[in-house]
Amino acid sequence: MLSLYQRLALSVCCAFVIMASLLFYWSNSLAEQSKFQAEQKLHLELAAHLAHDNPLLQDGVYDKKALENLFHSLMILGPSFEFYFLDPAGNIITYSADPSKIKRQSVELSPLVALIANPKVVPMFGDDPRNLNKQKIFSAAPIYRGENLQGYLYVIIGGEIYDSIFDQVKNDVNLQQYSTLLIGSLILLLLILLAVFRYFTSPINKLAKEMKAIKAAKFDQSKVALSQWQQGKNNEVHMLGTTFREMVAQINLQLAQLTENDRIRRELLTHLSHDLRTPLATMQGYIETMVIKGDQLSTQEQTEYLATAQRNSMQLKRLIDQIFELAHLEDGQVTVNLETFAIGELLHDIMAKFALKAKNKNIHLSLQPQQCRFIVYSDIAKLERIITNLLENAIRHTNENGEVAIIVSQLTDKVKVAVTDNGSGISKEDIAYIFDARYRASNAIEDSTPHAGLGLAISQKLSRILNSELLVDSKLGLGSNFSLSLQLVKH
Repeated sequence: MLSLYQRLALSVCCAFVIMASLLFYWSNSLAEQSKFQAEQKLHLELAAHLAHDNPLLQDGVYDKKALENLFHSLMILGPSFEFYFLDPAGNIITYSADPSKIKRQSVELSPLVALIANPKVVPMFGDDPRNLNKQKIFSAAPIYRGENLQGYLYVIIGGEIYDSIFDQVKNDVNLQQYSTLLIGSLILLLLILLAVFRYFTSPINKLAKEMKAIKAAKFDQSKVALSQWQQGKNNEVHMLGTTFREMVAQINLQLAQLTENDRIRRELLTHLSHDLRTPLATMQGYIETMVIKGDQLSTQEQTEYLATAQRNSMQLKRLIDQIFELAHLEDGQVTVNLETFAIGELLHDIMAKFALKAKNKNIHLSLQPQQCRFIVYSDIAKLERIITNLLENAIRHTNENGEVAIIVSQLTDKVKVAVTDNGSGISKEDIAYIFDARYRASNAIEDSTPHAGLGLAISQKLSRILNSELLVDSKLGLGSNFSLSLQLVKH
C-alpha cells in the first residue's frame, strides 16, 4: 500500500502533467486563435482592395491568362498569400498556386458569404484548396459585371510558402532551446513541489509510525520513544502529535491506575474475606455446639450461645452492608438531596442512638455547645451516616471512663463539626492510610466488632460528595479528632 506522501506525490505528478498539457494546449490554441484573428483583421479588406484597384477584376471581365499573370505578380509581392478566382458556384477557375498541389476543384461558399456579410466575425475559416482536411483564414470579395455576380476573389492568408517558413521557424535551434528550457523549468517546479510535500508530510509519516509502534506495544509508553512535538506551535501536525503524546500518557496513567485499583481490590477482598470469616466461624461454632450438645447445655449456656451467634450474625450483616455501600459509592451511583436544616437537631438524634453504648462502657458523651442553633445546607442522610461512623469509631477506640464529644463551631460561612475522643489515637505511620478501605490500625483496640476500616473509607467518600473533606488530627495514646465543614445558612 502506498504511503500518504507517495499518494500525494503521484496525485501531484498526474495533476501537474494534466494541467501542464491543458495549459500548453490552451496557450497554443489561444496564441494561434489570436494570430489568426489578428492576421484576418489585418488583411480583411485585401480581396476587396484588389478587386477595386485592378481593372481586370473591377470590370468583371474574365481573362484567365491575364488573371494568372496578375496572381503570380501579387504572390511575388506577398508570398504569404494565395489567390483564387471562383465562379458563383464556388468552383476554382484561376489560381496562383502550383497546379500539382491543388486538391480541391471547388470551395464551400458559405464562409465567404458570411464573412462578406459580417466582417466582424473573425476568425473565419474557409476551405484550403491544397488540403482536403484543412481550413485557413482568408479574405474574400465578390466580383460583379454590372449587376451580375461573376464570382469571388478568394485570398488564402498564410499560404504554402508561409507554412513552410513557419515550420522552419518552429524547428529553429533557439526556439527548441527555449522549449527545452520551459520543459526543464516545469520539471524543476514539479520537483520543488514534491520536496515541499515531502517536507510537510514527513511529520505525519513519523506520527503514523509512532501510532503503529505504540499500538504494537499495547500502549506501553516505556517501550516506545515518542517524539517531542513543539507545544503551542501553530501547526496542525505538531498539535496532533502533542495531543497524541498526551493521550498516550493519559492512557498509561489510567492503565496504571486500573492495575493499582485491581491490586487494591484483590488485597481488600483478602482482608474482607478474613473479616467475614471471623464472625461467620464464631457463629457456626456456637450453632454446631448447640446442635451437638443441645441437651447437655444449661438454659443459661444456650441463651449465651444464641446471643453470641445473633451478635455475630448482626456484625456480619453490618459488614456486608458496608461492603455494598462502599461499592455503590465507588461506582458513583449516588444521588445528593441538599436541603436546609438545623444541625443541632440531627446531632441530638445521633447521640441518642449511642447513649446506651457509651453508658455501657462508662464513656461520657457530650455535644458542645449543648444548644446548637446553626442552620446548614447539606444532605441529611449522608451527613447522619458520616457522624454515625465517626461516633461509632470514637466509642470503639475509647477506653472505659473516657470522653467522646461532638464539637460544633462557626468558621466564617462554614460550620465545623468535629468528633473528638481521648482514646487510643493513631500513630504517625498509620494516619496517612486511615481512609483506605484496607486499613486496620496497628494499635486498634480489639473487640468483638469486626471492622476493616470501611467506616472511615465510607465517611471520606460521603464527605467529598458533600463538597467537603474529612480531616483528622490524632496522637497515639492521646485520642483523635475527625472534622468536616458544612455550608452555613445565615438568617
